[in-house]
Amino acid sequence: MGGNGVGRRERRLDPAAGPVERFAAELRALRDSVGRPTYRTMADKVPFSVTALSQAAAGRQLPTLAVTLAYVDVCGGDAAEWERRWRAASAEAAALAGADEEARPPYRGLTRYEPGDAALFFGRDRLVDRLDGLTRERRFTAVFGPSGSGKSSLLRAGLIPRLRTPRTGADAPAAPAAVRILTPGAAPATTHADRLDPVPDTDADTWLIVDQFEELYTLCADPAERNAFVDRLLTATDPGSRLRVVVAVRADFLGRCAEHPGLTAALQDATLLAGPMSREELREAVVRPAAASSLVVERALTTRLLDEVEDAPGGLPLMSHALLETWRHRTGRTLTVTGYEAAGGLRGAVVRTAEEVYGELTVPQADLARRILLRLVAPGDGTPDTRRPAEHAELDLGDPDGTRAVLDRLVAARLLTFDDGTVELAHEALITAWPRLRGWIDAERDRLRVHRALSEAARTWLTLGRETAALYAGSRLAAAREAFARDRDGEPVPGELTPVESEFLTASLHRRRRAVWLRRGLSAVLALLVLVASGTAVVALRARATAQAERDDAVFGRVTAEADRLRETNAALSARLDVAALGMRTTPELRTALTTDAGRVLSARLPGHDDIGSAVAFAPDGRTLASGGHDGAVRLWDTAGSGRQLGEPLRIAGEPVGAVAYGPDGTVLVAAGHGGGIRLWDTRDRARPRPLGRPLVSHAGKSVTSVAFAPDGRILATVGDDGTLRLWDLSDPARPTPIGAPAHADARSVRDVAFAPDGRTLATAGHTGTVRLWRADGADGPVPLGGATHAHDAAVWSVAFSPDGDTLATAGYDDTVRLWEVPDTDGTGSDGTGSGGSAAGGGLRPLGEPLTAHTAAVWSVEFSPDGHTLASAAQDDTVILWNVANPAYPHRIGEPLTGHTEGLWDLAYGPDGRTLATTGADHSVRLWHLPDSVLTDFTNPLTAVAYDPTGRLFAAASTDDALVRLWDVGRPGPPRPLPRPLTGHEAPVLTAAFAPDGRTVASGAEDGTLRLWDVSDPAGPRPAAVVPDAHAGGVLTVAFAPDGRTLATGGVDERVRLWDVRDPDDVRPVGAPLTGHTDWVGAVAFAPDGHTLATGSQDKTARLWDVRDRDRPRPVGAPLTAHGDWVNAVAFAPKGHVLATGGRDRTVRLWDVTDPGRARPLGAELTGHRGGVTSVSFAPDGRTLASGGEDHAVRLWDVSDPAHADAFGDPLTGHLDTVTSVAFAPGGDTLASAGNDLTARIWTLDTDRALSRVCDRTGGDLTPTSWAELLPGLPYRPTC
Repeated sequence: MGGNGVGRRERRLDPAAGPVERFAAELRALRDSVGRPTYRTMADKVPFSVTALSQAAAGRQLPTLAVTLAYVDVCGGDAAEWERRWRAASAEAAALAGADEEARPPYRGLTRYEPGDAALFFGRDRLVDRLDGLTRERRFTAVFGPSGSGKSSLLRAGLIPRLRTPRTGADAPAAPAAVRILTPGAAPATTHADRLDPVPDTDADTWLIVDQFEELYTLCADPAERNAFVDRLLTATDPGSRLRVVVAVRADFLGRCAEHPGLTAALQDATLLAGPMSREELREAVVRPAAASSLVVERALTTRLLDEVEDAPGGLPLMSHALLETWRHRTGRTLTVTGYEAAGGLRGAVVRTAEEVYGELTVPQADLARRILLRLVAPGDGTPDTRRPAEHAELDLGDPDGTRAVLDRLVAARLLTFDDGTVELAHEALITAWPRLRGWIDAERDRLRVHRALSEAARTWLTLGRETAALYAGSRLAAAREAFARDRDGEPVPGELTPVESEFLTASLHRRRRAVWLRRGLSAVLALLVLVASGTAVVALRARATAQAERDDAVFGRVTAEADRLRETNAALSARLDVAALGMRTTPELRTALTTDAGRVLSARLPGHDDIGSAVAFAPDGRTLASGGHDGAVRLWDTAGSGRQLGEPLRIAGEPVGAVAYGPDGTVLVAAGHGGGIRLWDTRDRARPRPLGRPLVSHAGKSVTSVAFAPDGRILATVGDDGTLRLWDLSDPARPTPIGAPAHADARSVRDVAFAPDGRTLATAGHTGTVRLWRADGADGPVPLGGATHAHDAAVWSVAFSPDGDTLATAGYDDTVRLWEVPDTDGTGSDGTGSGGSAAGGGLRPLGEPLTAHTAAVWSVEFSPDGHTLASAAQDDTVILWNVANPAYPHRIGEPLTGHTEGLWDLAYGPDGRTLATTGADHSVRLWHLPDSVLTDFTNPLTAVAYDPTGRLFAAASTDDALVRLWDVGRPGPPRPLPRPLTGHEAPVLTAAFAPDGRTVASGAEDGTLRLWDVSDPAGPRPAAVVPDAHAGGVLTVAFAPDGRTLATGGVDERVRLWDVRDPDDVRPVGAPLTGHTDWVGAVAFAPDGHTLATGSQDKTARLWDVRDRDRPRPVGAPLTAHGDWVNAVAFAPKGHVLATGGRDRTVRLWDVTDPGRARPLGAELTGHRGGVTSVSFAPDGRTLASGGEDHAVRLWDVSDPAHADAFGDPLTGHLDTVTSVAFAPGGDTLASAGNDLTARIWTLDTDRALSRVCDRTGGDLTPTSWAELLPGLPYRPTC
């Protein structure tokens, strides 16, 4: 409604922009010269997809030579000529990329060197060698040094790359299992709890690098928290530990380290001092980074720098910043003394940079910068001042736009850094090197200390659910009041505190006032007790009511705070707490939270195992789940009902279980163990499985890591730690017999095996990073198909074939997932060479780039039954879903699935494709329910969503093969896709809308074509009219008049056009085009009475038009000019008196259009979106407005009083990219949204229905035990 996400449209090509766009423009011109054949027509003639051919001319990247020559061949071009052009464009693009590479600075400035900067990190080789040797001898090592001595860079750019570099030789140390970097922060034991244990099931060490260890004393105020963190680190000193710890500590905190006896003992002979660099080391640090970037440092500059830095304790960051600024002032390829002096020299460069940024700020921004910078400093207590990382919320001082602008400027100047969601000073040297900052700190030192205590107290109060007992009183309140309140009992000074801090101080002051009033009132009551005895009962009742209200507030606050805390780490538990809070009171925030919850992937936790859960598999009917664990048990779970365990656990001679699988008919279950045991059961009675035959002992008694049935169930494949692949004949499951000899599949261990759907092909995953394909239908056992494919840079843990067999997914210990095109497995490879014809070997061809969203080893991947989705499970405790409808361009679906508290080991899809099972190191098994309200059947971004007037049909338009898809949403249950999408456009579809009678759909495309479709039979829609050149450059928006006789369109040509659509098969233009806009028109909407048309344009205006006489439409009133950027969306309220507009300036505005000729703004602009607003839609009752934005959010607004409209609750979240369109269903209890993340979402706004969905998908009520763990001290309340 009123917008299609103007910001999403493909931009025009600019041949002057560079070789890629120029080459794309030339390809388009070639296609135009032969009549512009459709990409589908072209794809039918060459072995490349529609997407590959359309992307070749998109101008985003240079196509491959093969795709180029195919494109040219279809269009009749000269292959030799176009190969010459391609090579010239490729060379020019490479040269430009090289120039960009050369333009990267070789120095880091005040910021530390990271592992990726190792190639520029010089001068510390000897110190790195000593540290490397010491860390190999000691399991706990500390690096001490003064501020500015380069400790952080030493660890990150020196030690860590050394650890990650493979060593050779007999005495070479083993590669780490993992290298983790962290800084303590305010609550180190809590924050980093899941990172302090070594990687399980490996003999390799996990290295824990703790940078800025002094934060343990400057930021962590809780001694118990501090000691708990140190105690966890000290477990590394145990000789049997698989953890190694290296900490970097500022030298002036040595005494604080000695306060912990265990730490003192550990550091006795395990410390390294990072002292000043020698003159020769300094020379390397100056000259060699420049040489690595083909730059020269003037000899006189080198000498001068060495002289100055030698006499400057802690001068390394100052030198690095001075060199960075000198590089900016370089002459050609030379860093000169003149440039150094222009930058300000060693001590002046930081000052000059900081003062230049500060001087360019406005007065309000400068004051905001002062307050932000002071929040990033921890005043010393007997030690020098230190920097202090702060979360973004701590910098919310009432002006989000101003804060963002100031932070952007300071970060661009490298004075601040963003790191893991926090902001901090780039280096502590800034505190001493910048006199202005130093002066601010000295002037406000006492106030800073008061603020640090206040901030911590407010955070604790919030965590405790705003408990009254946690508020300030006495001397602490007096100090905070004096520092931050207007007067003795006044409100906090605006802009000095965050909302939470301000709320905490206000509540503390209010409680103090109440206490004073109560004391005064008590005296009066005692004096008049005899006279007003009867009134005391009233007073008591009121006091009791007040106390109860305060207790209710505290309970509600604790529940909602806990829900918010868990929202990113355990979505299901957070949602259950939202339900609990809703039982206490209903708020807009809870209603929108439940709407978001109902659209998320939620899980129910099964009791699981007594040790690591290692494997899961669904029975083919989906009613039973088998899970295996290191407790030696195979457990069967009823997934069709209660989720209870069925019968007694099954066992394999006491071995830890490593793999489970069901046969294709569901009557046979196989499990394999760590001692080489393999056991089969008859599961026709799922509560009492019956063993089949005797256990098999195989794989030389080593772990069997994976098992897989052939699709017909006649063959079982097993792999193990002996490096072999074995096949078994299951013609008689009670007597499995080997088929041929074992095949050696990996030099170390085979981690997984999977059958292709054809039943003849197998894939195996190797510990050495390789994947192999095998022929598995012969009597001689497995036969390799070509060579091995080097698939990952570390062990491959999982392989899975897509249901059509064309794609293979692999998961690796290198934290990545990869997709591969599977060759024709006829034994010769796809090119008949016998090697598969791939540079990778093995015939597998990589599809796209590795998927890198996980942050730890990925242990399992599986395709959904329809092949459109891939799920990956990793040691980072998350599952990620991927849209792989086009496997060459996979996209993430939604946020990672959270709930497990330790790494995941295995996952499995249920046969319905809507259920996932996972298990892992936290011993649990989880069932995930994938919401049917998220539609993922797209391979390209969506541009529009719409409901028909009956609410029976739903349409979504996308650039996906230039089509519009339809769903039946009129029946109970999930949306049902209709079999025939609306195809016929030859360019991306940018907009779509239903006619008022629901029998016609209009759509507009990027090539300027307007189409109408007859959907009176939704299952058999047919094309109606086609208007080839409705708008030059593209049709951006369409809208039907309420009577259905007229259609309005807006386009790239800056015009609005009206069309007579009474006969959908014969569409004719009406009147002259509406002109007046001076840029693209991306939004049109008719008023409910059909008399007025609203339009929105990139010229930053909205306009109103009188269209009562559609042959002679005319503008009404002046343009609406309140937006500061593109007007992307327009929509009329149902009664027609209010117009909503949305703009790229991040605002929504309401207008009184009762008299369209005198339209006027209503109330203040609606703010909250953090990116441009792309679409707006009114609910049918007119009381709610929805908006979608570039910030990936959908927002709801209460517009029941348009002059005082306000946000309703919190944003609806789930999209991962721009929300391009929003539309209410006719009933008003459902809202649809479309996104550039390739999904459409259907949100339920009915709170009862949302609550029911959450309860159904999370296992119902919280148990009393879970309640007590989460909310100790609060009385239990049923949640569902």
